[in-house]
Amino acid sequence: MKIDPSGMSDIILQIVALLGAAVGMVGRAMANAKPSADERFTHFKDYLRAQRLKSTAQRDTIVKTFLDSQRHISVEELYTEVRRRNPHIGYATVYRTMKLLTDCGMAAERHFRDGEARYESAEKRHHDHLICEQCGTIVEFEEPRIEDLQSETARRLGEDGAHRDARV
Repeated sequence: MKIDPSGMSDIILQIVALLGAAVGMVGRAMANAKPSADERFTHFKDYLRAQRLKSTAQRDTIVKTFLDSQRHISVEELYTEVRRRNPHIGYATVYRTMKLLTDCGMAAERHFRDGEARYESAEKRHHDHLICEQCGTIVEFEEPRIEDLQSETARRLGEDGAHRDARV
């Protein structure tokens, strides 16, 4: 599909302006309608059973560590945290468990500027990210005007807009 670039610079400028306005609202609380860590852990156990996969103490430690992380975490960072809890867990086990968490819909893989895969809870509502160019800090925010602009742009380009990732 060919995309007509005419008018795209205006859209980018609007998104940048909205992002700037959103920075002031970052502190506002994001929706808390997500399941508890215990409910999410139970969901993972149910997924393993449905897939006829083993439930192991190592997987349990990895999942609980991920659920406790509350941030965008790489496999390497998660591995470091997991090793503090259980030094006998290998990197490959962490990697494979994150793949399972992604497959069952509990984790979402994201790629930011550094190119490294990072994972976050997939149970969150759609949100955007502000990423500091200097220190790499990632801040999540919701801004209805940006959502509307992204939806309008996707519609105009003939996309369904199911997954939007606007990078400026």
